[in-house]
Amino acid sequence: MPIALKNLPKFTLGVEEEYMIIDPKTRDLRSHMSKIVEGGKIQLREQVKAEMHQSVVEVGTNICQNVAEARSEVSHLRKKIAELAAAQGLTVGASSTHPFAKWQDQEITDDPRYHNIVNELKDIARSNLIFGLHVHVGIESRDVALQLMNQACYFLPHIYALTTNSPFWEGRNTGFKAFRAKVFAKFPRTGLPEYFDSVQSYDNFLEILVKTNCIDNPKKIWWDLRMHPFFSTIEFRICDMCLTVDETICIVAIIQAVVAKLYKLHMSNTSFNIYRIALIRENKFRAARNGIEGLLIDFGKKEEVPTKDLIMELLEFIDDVVDELGSRNEINYVHEILKKGTGADQQLAVFEKTGSLEAVVDFITGKFTEGL
Repeated sequence: MPIALKNLPKFTLGVEEEYMIIDPKTRDLRSHMSKIVEGGKIQLREQVKAEMHQSVVEVGTNICQNVAEARSEVSHLRKKIAELAAAQGLTVGASSTHPFAKWQDQEITDDPRYHNIVNELKDIARSNLIFGLHVHVGIESRDVALQLMNQACYFLPHIYALTTNSPFWEGRNTGFKAFRAKVFAKFPRTGLPEYFDSVQSYDNFLEILVKTNCIDNPKKIWWDLRMHPFFSTIEFRICDMCLTVDETICIVAIIQAVVAKLYKLHMSNTSFNIYRIALIRENKFRAARNGIEGLLIDFGKKEEVPTKDLIMELLEFIDDVVDELGSRNEINYVHEILKKGTGADQQLAVFEKTGSLEAVVDFITGKFTEGL
């Protein structure tokens, strides 16, 4: 007898977004000098914080019981940050790289945590001028969370392709739909997580890193997907920042549904195939380069398949849990993304039409509060 989701965990959600603060005259990034963060902490408390570069603001939702709550929280956070920025004569945008800003010009936030990272990683840290979307899905059991993490890796390139939104870097068209991951890859302990056969082997791995002073705490594991070291969640970190709330919530809903479906299979004593990380890495590269317009590898068929076809297969895979999660409308927005293109496709279209990176910045900031 099929297992109903009502008998399973709630798969609670947490969403973190990183926004770029922009000077509306120059269209360049602008250090906010902590005024936006300080103002945000009065209204939003712990939901807003500074990032390493002063031109970056990170926000995070409270624990959300469902996708509808996540939409409400993300919408509220975007509105408030936009208002706080406007009060300082600044604008806000959501893209994983700025079209032309230079990392050498950015000020580092005066915080011991960031000083330590810069001291350890030097220009690798200073040049990490990127913006991401992180999605947490609640799973109480670490044993189950590890199994789901192993299985969910297969779907990361599919999800990544849908979020690609970083085609430009320091004034150049990189040729990639998502260049953010290429910048972040300079950091240690990034990229796809390796396979772990047990929580004990995972904990032993962390213990070795801490004992040998590679890390001082497990939060410095920056994989595309990880068991969070302090929360009972698995955290999807592969996504580029989405232009709009509709795009963000669509991705959040897909991620939640993937976890719920894999959990449902687990409770039925079945599981999704686990593929070699080296193979999944090939798909990640393809997703970064071509977004939804390219080809991914279907490992079962052992052949190249249009990315859009595999995304449709993903929708079929999760279809039996979507209604119980109450997220069909949000997930259906994926068809809009497939039709009009990802953020990267839209940025490139603006640049092709105008030849102006400043116009691309205006497009990004114009989309930030769209639909709110």
